[in-house]
Amino acid sequence: MDIESELKTLSSEFDLKNRGFSIILAAGHGKRIKSQIPKMLHEIWGVPTVVRVSDAARKGLGSINQIVVVGIKAVDVARCVGKSKGRAFVFQEEQRGTGHAVQVAMEFLAKKKILPENIYVFPGDMGLITSQAIRNFKKKFERSEYKMMILSGIYHGNPLENHYGRILRVPVENKNVSGRIIEIKEFKDIMALKKFYVVQFEGTEYKFSKEELLAIPEFNSGVYAFRGESLKKYIGKITPDNVQHEMYLTDLVRIFNNNHLPVGVVSANEENVVFAFNDKSALKKMEEMARDRVYEKLKNIITFKDREDFFIADEVVNRILEQDKKGEPLDIVIGKGVYIGSGVYMDAGVVIKDHAYLDGNIKLSEGVIIGERVHLSTYTHQVLKIGRHTEILQGDIIKGNLEIGENTRIESSVNITGSDESPVRIGNNVLIKGTSYIFGCVIEDNVWIEHSVLKNKRVRCIRDKNGEVQPVRYILPSPEGIECLEDL
Repeated sequence: MDIESELKTLSSEFDLKNRGFSIILAAGHGKRIKSQIPKMLHEIWGVPTVVRVSDAARKGLGSINQIVVVGIKAVDVARCVGKSKGRAFVFQEEQRGTGHAVQVAMEFLAKKKILPENIYVFPGDMGLITSQAIRNFKKKFERSEYKMMILSGIYHGNPLENHYGRILRVPVENKNVSGRIIEIKEFKDIMALKKFYVVQFEGTEYKFSKEELLAIPEFNSGVYAFRGESLKKYIGKITPDNVQHEMYLTDLVRIFNNNHLPVGVVSANEENVVFAFNDKSALKKMEEMARDRVYEKLKNIITFKDREDFFIADEVVNRILEQDKKGEPLDIVIGKGVYIGSGVYMDAGVVIKDHAYLDGNIKLSEGVIIGERVHLSTYTHQVLKIGRHTEILQGDIIKGNLEIGENTRIESSVNITGSDESPVRIGNNVLIKGTSYIFGCVIEDNVWIEHSVLKNKRVRCIRDKNGEVQPVRYILPSPEGIECLEDL
């Protein structure tokens, strides 16, 4: 496969009327994650982290213009992010650090003779970043005189477990420049120190011990804003003079300071938006943060049986929030271990019991009850609709192109499948029970089915002279392979 050609196919033209550009750094594989899956494709709350960052950047900046720098499994990452107007993919063949990745992006812009007024850089593994946090960061940068700005966070915990780069500021005793950022010192470089670290800033020498550097709680999130002219001028000045022999984008703090270009730091309003991951434990922690974020949004709108064990896709969360704005109670109940995919719609009074799994285009009407360990699913082009006050009992598997009417009861041990060619249509007040399988059938109102296997049948409601419905029982297909059996 020709990587460059494939990336070109996935890229689109920029909208040059828009001033803002984002660069997403998505080239690394992430050795410490110990996975065949590229780091950038690991999911945070059901969405690959690089997709979350890409979407948040575009929304937060109000600009579709974006360069995604890819490297390891470049085409896989690019296909995951997807082709979209204003987005281009560039290939970092050798992963030589964040500074080199931005150089590659700037070279791409130079070839197109484009120099954005402002450029924003984001790490692709910061899957909790929000468009609002980016919007706030952009506003502060564009209202400032800074040529470079860094989004920082505050670390709480054991300093030795904080692997982020530390923000070195001028100590408070120097009142003239107190609090100004001197540089960013990477964790591995701090750990490699054998003696005091000495640095010059504005004609004054500052000395930091290894312990002092490690104890700094303010860290670099990896999110940056630059004036395009300044970044273009100095990005080529970065050298790999560090223990990792990489080109750090953070070196631009020192380079800008040495050239009397003002550099600012702003802390994120929400702590969890600045976290990224390098290993499985950090990824798990971010997933927990994402779940907590969803719980906090919905905890006073719907009922959770277990706040620490559920999944509701972002799209569903947003729909619930919109429903709540109407001012009427929803009375939706979500059991422990429930999974609700992005295509699920729920009306008021829906109850989904423990460990049920719903994924696909599923419409649940008012008062529907989904039992424990029920599995509902569709392909992307199919729709599964369940009418008002219908109940699906424990362990049932219902999938595909289906419509189930109102006040119907599907008891345990029932499987139902509807295909594109053979959809299932089940009427109102139907009862299906026992070990039954339904495929491609049309079932009229008020029918009672028990212990039957029905394929491509119309099931009519027939009543006896007393008006009682004739049950459909023990309907089985003709056996095949009976000649293979013999008595013992």
